[in-house]
Amino acid sequence: MSRKAVVLSGGLGTRLRPFTEVIPKPLIPIGEKAVLEIQIEHFKKYGFDEIFLATNYKSDYIKSFFGDGSRYGVSLTVSKEDKPLGTAGPIKLLANHLREDPFIVMNGDILSLVNFEKMYEFAINQDSLMTIAIKKIVTPYEFGNIFFKGDEVTGIKEKPDFITYALAGIYVMKPGIFDLIPEDQYFGMDSLIKLMLERKLKIRKYELEEYWLDIGRIGDIEKAQSAYKEMYTNDR
Repeated sequence: MSRKAVVLSGGLGTRLRPFTEVIPKPLIPIGEKAVLEIQIEHFKKYGFDEIFLATNYKSDYIKSFFGDGSRYGVSLTVSKEDKPLGTAGPIKLLANHLREDPFIVMNGDILSLVNFEKMYEFAINQDSLMTIAIKKIVTPYEFGNIFFKGDEVTGIKEKPDFITYALAGIYVMKPGIFDLIPEDQYFGMDSLIKLMLERKLKIRKYELEEYWLDIGRIGDIEKAQSAYKEMYTNDR
């Protein structure tokens, strides 16, 4: 069975200008490869050999860069939206290709060593149309936190960490999800999640233990370069 993945590659990358004025965000070079190349090769490593690139901005640039995907050992299809459809809307354009089996969806600006096979196997055995990847984010707090009752100090916690869980931009979806995504309409992944919650449809979470980085700002490019040298060159 061919395993399929969709990479959302249509973002404008406004927070990464001036880089994205020349090239689309998924083609920003990290080490010796573009972000999207690293993703495709990582999918291939875990048996996902049918890749769909959902594009908008500089779509022709992306298509000419990757061709049919044969040099990466995958079958690659480029889908282009005629107008911005958000992060969930572009998936609807690929419905005819994805009606048979569960598939992975990933944002095109994510750098991660996630084990796609492990996440996929977990998700397909859940009673849910969608499994979302989450990542634990630990943010150091610079000051001691004082506890008190009235004017009396009752305790102190020295520089506690803030712990949050980020939506990691990686999802496993089952074909029934297409019934929830409107046709030819801007529809974000957050809207899809809210709709499922409103309808009391189950959503499962999968916590990533592996390295993960959202390349959303200029400073993240430098982090990604360091990560590539340290981890990806040893991950081949």
